[in-house]
Amino acid sequence: MIRLEHVARVFTLGGTEVRALDDVSEHVEAGEHVAVMGPSGSGKSTLLNVVGCLDRPTSGRYLLDGREVGGLDDAALTAVRRHLIGFVFQSFHLVPRLTAAENVELPMTFAGIPRAERRARAAAGLDDVGLGARAEHRPAELSGGERQRVAIARAMVMRPRLLLADEPTGNLDSHSGRQVLDLLERLHRDGLTVLVVTHDPIVARRAERIVVMRDGRIAERLKPGALAAATGGGAT
Repeated sequence: MIRLEHVARVFTLGGTEVRALDDVSEHVEAGEHVAVMGPSGSGKSTLLNVVGCLDRPTSGRYLLDGREVGGLDDAALTAVRRHLIGFVFQSFHLVPRLTAAENVELPMTFAGIPRAERRARAAAGLDDVGLGARAEHRPAELSGGERQRVAIARAMVMRPRLLLADEPTGNLDSHSGRQVLDLLERLHRDGLTVLVVTHDPIVARRAERIVVMRDGRIAERLKPGALAAATGGGAT
């Protein structure tokens, strides 16, 4: 599903070259659930942006679902993001003036899907995350956990094959966080490929395997049990 071959991403800040990614090679199989950990500045978010086709590598090759995306133009990259990838962010990124249903409809609006189909798919998506009764509520009327579940419904409404989550429980209390993690696990069991960036060992231990980044490179590859032993915690 995801194949990175010697990928680098270099930025120039104030005349200084910063290697946010440095010779990263990794392969994520279709249907895997992988967590990416590392300290601030280790390259986690840059990696997610490259994988999500929001940024381009400076060098190296990136193949998504067998297709090299490095040479695609902006229109083709937009199509890849729209139809193959779903995104979930720490800050939800919901439109405040829209209802939950209208927020879920947004990707379909941009894709030109007819209104009746949009409404039906949005309703089904909210039912799937347990929020069918909250469809007409705006984000300010929802809890943080409910907002994140709306964001997941929106990410899934175009039926992607890959879900990218950037600190998906970072703004949530422990109960809401567990609900979101349970939902991500269910989507994974249904066949979705899930890649989660997190600093939280509790989140990482829910994945099948863990990639640890430092200084723009992959420093370790761990199984969840190894991380639990290293942090002294158990799975949730």
